[in-house]
Amino acid sequence: MARNSNSRRVRHTDFLDNGLVADYTGPGLLPGQPPGGGSVGAYLLSRAMPHLPPWLAAAGIGITGGLGSLKWEESAAAGVGLTLASVALTGATWWMGKSTTAQRRLHSAITVASASAWTTAACLAGPTAGPLPDLYLMGAPALALSWNIRMILRRNDAPGGESGDKGLLEKVGLARAQIGNAKVEPNRVTAPLAVEAGEQTNDDVSKALARIASALDLPTSAVRYQPDGDSNRRGELVIVPEDMLAEAAYWEGPSNLGGSIADPLVIGRYDDGSPMYLWLPGDPDAGRNGTHVLVAGGTGSGKGETALNLQTEILSRRDVLLWLSDPKMFQDFRPLLPGIDWAAEGGTPTEVMVEAIQAVIPARTRWLGQHNYRQWVPAAAQVQNGPKHSCRTDGRACGCPGMPYLVAWMEEAASTLRNLGDDAFTGIAQEARSAGVSLIVSLQRPSYDQMSTSTRASLPSVIALGCDPRDESFSLPDTVLDAGAHPGAWGNRRPGYCYLVTPGIDETRYASPGRTWGFGPNAVSLMEVLADWAQRHGATADPITAGAASSVAGNAYTGRPNPGDTSTAHATTDEDDMDDTGYGPLVDPEDADIDPEAELPNDEPGDDAPIFGQETGRKPSPEEARRLFAQALEEFERAGHMVVGPKDFMDWCDRNNLSRPWVSARLKEAALDGRLEPTKTTGRWRIVPILTAA
Repeated sequence: MARNSNSRRVRHTDFLDNGLVADYTGPGLLPGQPPGGGSVGAYLLSRAMPHLPPWLAAAGIGITGGLGSLKWEESAAAGVGLTLASVALTGATWWMGKSTTAQRRLHSAITVASASAWTTAACLAGPTAGPLPDLYLMGAPALALSWNIRMILRRNDAPGGESGDKGLLEKVGLARAQIGNAKVEPNRVTAPLAVEAGEQTNDDVSKALARIASALDLPTSAVRYQPDGDSNRRGELVIVPEDMLAEAAYWEGPSNLGGSIADPLVIGRYDDGSPMYLWLPGDPDAGRNGTHVLVAGGTGSGKGETALNLQTEILSRRDVLLWLSDPKMFQDFRPLLPGIDWAAEGGTPTEVMVEAIQAVIPARTRWLGQHNYRQWVPAAAQVQNGPKHSCRTDGRACGCPGMPYLVAWMEEAASTLRNLGDDAFTGIAQEARSAGVSLIVSLQRPSYDQMSTSTRASLPSVIALGCDPRDESFSLPDTVLDAGAHPGAWGNRRPGYCYLVTPGIDETRYASPGRTWGFGPNAVSLMEVLADWAQRHGATADPITAGAASSVAGNAYTGRPNPGDTSTAHATTDEDDMDDTGYGPLVDPEDADIDPEAELPNDEPGDDAPIFGQETGRKPSPEEARRLFAQALEEFERAGHMVVGPKDFMDWCDRNNLSRPWVSARLKEAALDGRLEPTKTTGRWRIVPILTAA
């Protein structure tokens, strides 16, 4: 599909002084290429014109000497004046040349001194007097040719094509660096660079990037340096003169509807117009591992639209499940909810989802190992008809349903990390890739006080949007920052601008800025259509994943709703009815005839005894209190509230005249009985569904 792009014509003088580009006249026109439609004569004239100025100056000097002699010949006063003028002009040339290279300064001063001396002599004695005509005929062409030769050597004056014009490099502290032949592409110039051996390193070039951008009058992000992995003094200097991302391009639909999640996800475009690719699963043939992703950026940097880009690509693939946690109540993602397999709000629902993911990982890893997969590949999502699967002992094809890829997305993860601890995702991030699970964590500031360093180290991919300059090192590796990446330069002024660091793309792209697609008002209806497609044609949870999730989350995990289901299957409900998840009842069959709404037996007839309470001011007996506590756990389970702690029982304790320590003791007893399991958060317990506990 077509994407918006723009370009500008770059004048041939834009980078003339530094030797990077000499005759770049526009996109697609390389140095030495004649303009389309021009004759050979016109082309030769255009090539000769840059060399004419020295010859015109030489002719002008001869004419000036001849005309001056008509007025000032044998004039003593004129001799004094012309001599002073020659000395002053030569001195001014030497003074003004101090900002250039020593070679250019000396060449310019000698040229001015020679020309002014001959002109003075010609004006006083006549241009044909004595040796003056011979000096003119030999000296003028020699000086003109010297400048022509200099112009040629400025582009290629060393055996490797290295530039001899060090004007710009001297200004930025790299006077002895050598620039090779530049590769000119539309809106991109790439030049090999080598600093002086033993004196400078690639770090010196990285530190000079801001000064190079200043010298070229370009933004900092337009100049990058990619070091050579085999050398500490060589690399490539990349200059992008035009910001092709300034004009926003809008999402027009998924890039590969019905494709595999193993195919690249297209989430935007780079500053040279090429697409931004991101792979989540690994590829053993390409030697690429699966990856987790960190999406980081300050408020207003475009994290929401970046998430939409990635989520719409995920939902458009046929062999992937998406689980989403969003404390903002799906404000940005509401149109996509029907296509999402499990969506949880913040707080306890997210806590349950995290516990479920931790249970799903070993179950999926075990299944993949039984079917001879060292990592998830698209074939794992198909029905397993191949032989030699250890899930069967007779050598025949097992016929097991396939296992789709799983993406667990934690939006606004800072809230979750505050509730669960800064290492809540550490175990998941370290173990999930081998289970065919990718973790995507989105937050504003991935600093050490928000996320543990172990978790951050386990998120190898990052989409770094605009941020505070002080936060750049929290998002991007030092090598990428040294290469010229600078998300702090954008802040929240350029939503969607980002750097992408991920396996599968050329490392030279890491420091290249990109921009994700924008989502305009018309995108909502298209997202709804995509969600409907995912609901009807996307993957459904395999028995292993669904069973492991249900064993932890119980009624909180329902899976993607069927088409036409108008219930809010993704949100935690307060209804007491048990939902049929398709994986067996969550109430013991022996208790099927028990009415959960029935009143409890009372010590005194006529007293009301609701499930969660006794008459205020009356303390129940120990046996009765334990029965009420067990029923309270069932109520939580039916409501999908699968992680509890003493604070969840506060109102219940008040109604029943029970203390918090008493509840804590009952929680520990329930854990010993297998009804609860401790979580990684102190004082929080996960309810084990009834059948599992039994």
